[in-house]
Amino acid sequence: MNQVKIIPVEDKKQLDTFIKIPWKIYKNNPYWVPPLISERKAFLNPKKNPFFSHATVKLFLAYKGKEPVGRIAAVIDRQYLNYYQENAGYFGLFETLKDYSIAVSLFNEAEKFLKDHGMKKILGPLSLSTNHECGLLIEGFNYPPTVMMPYNPPYYKKYIEKSGFKKAQDLCSYYVDFNRVDEGVFKRIEQKAARKNLKVRKIKINDPEEIKKIKEVYNDAWGRNWGFVPLTDEEFFYLAKELKKLVIPDLALVIEKDGKVVGFNLSIWDINPILKKLNGRLFPFGIFKWLYYSKKLTLVRGLTLGISEQYRYILGPLLFLKLLEISKQKGFLRWEIGWVLENNAIVQNIFKKINGKLYKRYRIFVKELEE
Repeated sequence: MNQVKIIPVEDKKQLDTFIKIPWKIYKNNPYWVPPLISERKAFLNPKKNPFFSHATVKLFLAYKGKEPVGRIAAVIDRQYLNYYQENAGYFGLFETLKDYSIAVSLFNEAEKFLKDHGMKKILGPLSLSTNHECGLLIEGFNYPPTVMMPYNPPYYKKYIEKSGFKKAQDLCSYYVDFNRVDEGVFKRIEQKAARKNLKVRKIKINDPEEIKKIKEVYNDAWGRNWGFVPLTDEEFFYLAKELKKLVIPDLALVIEKDGKVVGFNLSIWDINPILKKLNGRLFPFGIFKWLYYSKKLTLVRGLTLGISEQYRYILGPLLFLKLLEISKQKGFLRWEIGWVLENNAIVQNIFKKINGKLYKRYRIFVKELEE
């Protein structure tokens, strides 16, 4: 039997192998959606992704003989260290064939790297932080993932727990059919908002000053939430540029109070049905598939909701009322909304009112690193 060998990724060829490992893991899985290889290369390029300006990322490959059989990233995010004042690193981009010896070898290597750099705790999967794709799917395996959400085999949970990790936090995604929601559940909110001079309008997606205002609300809204890590200006503008390709303009909204932005919502097309057809490559012929299938998209992902804390109890329902009204007008009726922290009672109550179905659950794990 071949022993598991772990090697660090140190050149472009190894990076290419690292990126393409999932094709081996999921080759017979009908739900997995291949990422664009070009996007993954850009995401992992320190010269392109501003996350690397405040993070140390080490990638590792697992081999059995000459065959690559797994991968993992060990991450030290100095934004997290400064914000929480604790020495905690992450693991992410974790993939393995169905073989526990591979998984434990990868975790051991990531943990050793983090301990060698002074970390006392490891969180994950975070790929590469809570501002990116994060969490391990633990419920909802019979649904395909939406864009920018993870998917993994059920056995990953067993391997992670067997390696000594415990639950840190669960994240939830909801399915909502806006065609079956009565707008009347929020109507009194609209009247209350008018009395407080709260107004809803579309985001000026190409206005840098608007993006700065949204960043301020984002940090204020999420600052006390579990796992929040503030984005740098460079990261926020980088993400805004990337998301602009996916945002549905009619469903990108801000709320103003006396002319000041106090809340926002971003909703994007779920392009995963297109990505599945492309199988990782946009060129040379994938662009034609993109153009063809883009006309057939039907699912919207509610990506993020940011509300200044003092207005939280009124602005959440107000934003959902406006999304509901616009969705019915435009025919955007099938939604996935998430992720949402399991203890976010305000948003959970809104979903109850609109008959949202909790249909996927993700988990972030934690492990204390021994001396």
